[in-house]
Amino acid sequence: MIMITEPLEFEKPIVNLERQLAELRDRASDSDIDMSSEMKRIEDKLTKMKGEVYRNLSPWQRVQIARHTQRPFMLDYVEHSFDDFLELHGDRHIGEDEAMPGGFARIEGRRVVVIGHQKGRDTKENLRRNFGSANPEGYRKALRLMKMAEKFGLPIVTLIDTPGAYPGIGSEERNIAEAIAFNLREMMMLKVPIIAVVIGEGGSGGALGIGIADRVLMMENSYYSVISPEGCAAILWKDRKYATEAATALKLSAADLLELGIIDEVIPEPMGGAHHDHVAAANNLKKQVIRQLTGLEAIDRKTLLEQRYQKFRNFGEYRERGRKV
Repeated sequence: MIMITEPLEFEKPIVNLERQLAELRDRASDSDIDMSSEMKRIEDKLTKMKGEVYRNLSPWQRVQIARHTQRPFMLDYVEHSFDDFLELHGDRHIGEDEAMPGGFARIEGRRVVVIGHQKGRDTKENLRRNFGSANPEGYRKALRLMKMAEKFGLPIVTLIDTPGAYPGIGSEERNIAEAIAFNLREMMMLKVPIIAVVIGEGGSGGALGIGIADRVLMMENSYYSVISPEGCAAILWKDRKYATEAATALKLSAADLLELGIIDEVIPEPMGGAHHDHVAAANNLKKQVIRQLTGLEAIDRKTLLEQRYQKFRNFGEYRERGRKV
């Protein structure tokens, strides 16, 4: 499915060329004039421009793509990558949180539990989904489903896409920090394979609350960071206009985090980003999740838990002039 998208600022020269090419094709089909050489020239220029732009995206440009409103969201990936999704509701304490859907599903015949953040594409849906920012109920529901997965011996797949957990007064009153912290501890001890995929925004503790996993993957144009570029700029430069510089300094892109050992794999996206082709992006995600599941299922549970512990225990180590710190 090719999506009709609103161009980002850096994509506008590409869109202008595509319009020129479309106009030439329309004129050629309506007349007997041979415009093949001119169309070929524009096609070559367009191919070259796309390669130059999309192969050299800056961290800030990737953040913009990660936030694109037509990018595939959690339930889009569930639709295209999974089968027989049965959504379950409620945290059994307060109520339902529609920013964090989850339930049983199948992927290539394997039964799994899939959980993730869900955003909206218009105002009405964003209000319903709270812009992908879950309340404590969302994290408690997620853990309830994870415990159910453990009970039935099912792998867990989480799809992360949130600017952060909801910081409102009600959320704080119902202990959002405790809900996330409790998830961190409990996920570390779950006796089933866990795969986390950052599909868009991976913001702060809101992302980490369902991000403790044996394998952490990222879509090529997603980001994963302790703070948003705007938030970082407001703290360090006292002005949000420095978000571009902050995005570079934070090392929040998939390529940077793979190099640092924070994530395990980068999932490629279609040219220009997943918002241009939902199905192709979902197929890439499905392929990598199945491959990782196959590898994890071969590991005995004791080793799996020890490897998961060591994976996160080793974060923060670095070398300075050959000396481990």
